[in-house]
Amino acid sequence: MASLWGGRFEKEMDEIVKVFNASIGFDQRMYNEDIDGSIAHVTMLAAQGIVTKEESGKIIEGLETIREKIRSGEITFNVEDEDIHMGIESRLIAEIGDVGKKLHTARSRNDQCQVDGRMYLKKEIGEILDRLYYLEEVILEKAEKYADCLTVGFTHIQHAQPITLGFVFMAYFQMFKRDIERLHDTYHRMNLCPLGAGALAGTTLPIDRHKTAKLLGFAAPTENAMDSVSDRDYSIEFLSDASISMMHLSRWAEEFVWWNSQEFSFIDIDDSYCTGSSIMPQKKNPDMAELLRGKVGRVYGDLMQLLTVMKGTPLAYNKDFQEDKESLFDAVDTWKASITIFANMLEKTEFRLDQIEAQMAKGFLNATDIAEHFVKQNIPFREAHEIVGRMVKVCEVNGCQLEDLTDEQLSEIDGRISKKSLGDISIKACVDARISFGGTAPSEVRRQIAAGRAFLESLK
Repeated sequence: MASLWGGRFEKEMDEIVKVFNASIGFDQRMYNEDIDGSIAHVTMLAAQGIVTKEESGKIIEGLETIREKIRSGEITFNVEDEDIHMGIESRLIAEIGDVGKKLHTARSRNDQCQVDGRMYLKKEIGEILDRLYYLEEVILEKAEKYADCLTVGFTHIQHAQPITLGFVFMAYFQMFKRDIERLHDTYHRMNLCPLGAGALAGTTLPIDRHKTAKLLGFAAPTENAMDSVSDRDYSIEFLSDASISMMHLSRWAEEFVWWNSQEFSFIDIDDSYCTGSSIMPQKKNPDMAELLRGKVGRVYGDLMQLLTVMKGTPLAYNKDFQEDKESLFDAVDTWKASITIFANMLEKTEFRLDQIEAQMAKGFLNATDIAEHFVKQNIPFREAHEIVGRMVKVCEVNGCQLEDLTDEQLSEIDGRISKKSLGDISIKACVDARISFGGTAPSEVRRQIAAGRAFLESLK
């Protein structure tokens, strides 16, 4: 097949160069976007009198025929097509004749690949947001179910303070809420149409870029033609969003691996999200959580790959930019699958409250609450901190809990304290009292759940 750009060349591309140069193997997934962009472009050309209405209609009809043939499998692409843009245009010319040669008027593959990429990513962001909304709904349901259930709060992987399970869920809700907000922000910034920028400097033809932008659902055309064809910030920003969100999934997956272990036994993951061992018949492995923990590395790599491609490229378009798509497609596919897998696994996971309760007596979880109780009795916090530290030491020596200390032992630690002065230092009382904004008290967790539901409702 003769190249559509080969007029000044006397030799065909070497076969190995054809393969190395071609992007059709991966960018063909954007055929719908490419055809939509072409239809909008030729519609604008006709409105501006650059092509006739009859020519525009014939081109649009031809493009729709090609779209259907691609969908049905009648058209398949190969390395001779080079990229999706040339693959479709060459078939259009074969389908409708010379009038098809007018489609590429006042545009370049430089701006064409940019509009395809932006439209593709806008669509994928919509799908990813839907999956994040679903994950957040699952989190809210679990938070409501476990709002009153006590668990261990950790710092440094050591028992720290008593909290509720609902509080844990709402902590992760906030992470994914930020992911949603970042994606909305990215979408807003990338929602500009580069079509009509040409190779780098616009065109002498009387095109209407605002019309094209409107036809394709963009807020406006991009402002500068040279920046339009050389910009990949929107892809990098998306990959950054994906990397942060995958990190959030990986952090929670890590906790799932811990919680599933015999040492914790905090959760029961549904069998459908676990695997067994080929040699150890007793094993139930949290492989989906482990895979999610590992998948983040792929997306980090996708981000670093594109950052590295872009770091030394001068204005305007460079062939390097063809390397923007495989990393983007990989991140899209990985992120979408990871969100869905994690949300489904989370929905089918139950907490083993009896196992968690057995851990609540370890690590003096109410120590900070006792110190704060002393503060209410006008003991300076630093002194209260030291007093409770001495109380813990006595408990460790005697093998008892803080609430088991006698008046005599307390008096020896500090003359200002007694059993009566401790008040109710049960774990439940400590949790119920943490009503500060953002705290772990069930009443405050329910406020957070209500705020979370309001946030999701505001996005509809």
